[in-house]
Amino acid sequence: MNRVYLDHNATTPLRAEARRAMGAAMDVVGNPSSVHAEGRAAKALIEKARAQVAAALGADGADIVFTSGATEAAGLALSGRRLHCAAIEHDAVRAWTVEDLAVNAQGRVDVDDPATATLQWANSETGVLQDLPTGLAVSDMTQGFGKLAVDFMGSGVRMALVSAHKLGGPKGNGALVLRRGQDVPVQIKGGGQEMGRRSGTENVIGIAGFGAAAEAAARDVVSGRWQEVAVLRDLLEEALEASTKATIFVGKDADRLPNTSCILTPGWKGETQVMQMDLSGFAISAGSACSSGKVRASAVLRAMGYDETEAASAIRVSLGLDTKRDDVLRFADTWTAKLKKHEQRAA
Repeated sequence: MNRVYLDHNATTPLRAEARRAMGAAMDVVGNPSSVHAEGRAAKALIEKARAQVAAALGADGADIVFTSGATEAAGLALSGRRLHCAAIEHDAVRAWTVEDLAVNAQGRVDVDDPATATLQWANSETGVLQDLPTGLAVSDMTQGFGKLAVDFMGSGVRMALVSAHKLGGPKGNGALVLRRGQDVPVQIKGGGQEMGRRSGTENVIGIAGFGAAAEAAARDVVSGRWQEVAVLRDLLEEALEASTKATIFVGKDADRLPNTSCILTPGWKGETQVMQMDLSGFAISAGSACSSGKVRASAVLRAMGYDETEAASAIRVSLGLDTKRDDVLRFADTWTAKLKKHEQRAA
């Protein structure tokens, strides 16, 4: 069976550029905190990656603090503060914030006081994009970074969270991006690495891969490769829409990520669809990867006004740069056949 991977919002394959950079970094033996030549060589890899990530984010002039991922970056940015968020945020953000911002039926959020709020750029489940207000305290840019053009310094956002493995870098690497002058309470104390904000010997190999992946991802955005992915996403939705009128494409009328389709078929459990499609050779999800294994309706869809049954009936299909037209059409055919069987059983 030739499997088709359609869960790129959970994680995306390691880029060749990242693999090469990581391989080269494995041969650098020095501790980046050491002052000798070997240590300086390791430190140079980190600073090169820092510059690569900053350039890809439009964050030249900002501080890039490398972390173990966006979840750690969220804790670093949000701990000790009382910021407000909406229920569409990732659990890593919701864990630290007051969840009281309203969400409309299209998954959009209005923020009255940006200085006291956090707002994601793109939703991982629906792909819906937000307009980030100037002066916003924190934004989770994890899903948009690497798929859309970004100008952190021009956005007016004070701090941003990003992750390497969403754009073809290694898992277990991320960063907190801060405007100069912004400070955060230190959680990991020790040797004072990462400008004193995150102590501990840096993951040189992973950081090198993150930098290379970010640089390559930025090139793909500029070249328009994600616009080609959007064409395939629309083809997928058109094919499914032709087979049933019962299915809802969540956020279809809003600005979305070019690769994401949230497909809701009331009464057909999302987890059942995921298992059935997996057995047929397709990797998809029923929501955020960090919520996998938790039998519950999507908090994102509940916040958008869908009831419990509807919210539990959604799947997420997220395409990547390597997704082919045939992959999309095969998925549509297989999914449609399973939908018909579901409808027959339900009749």
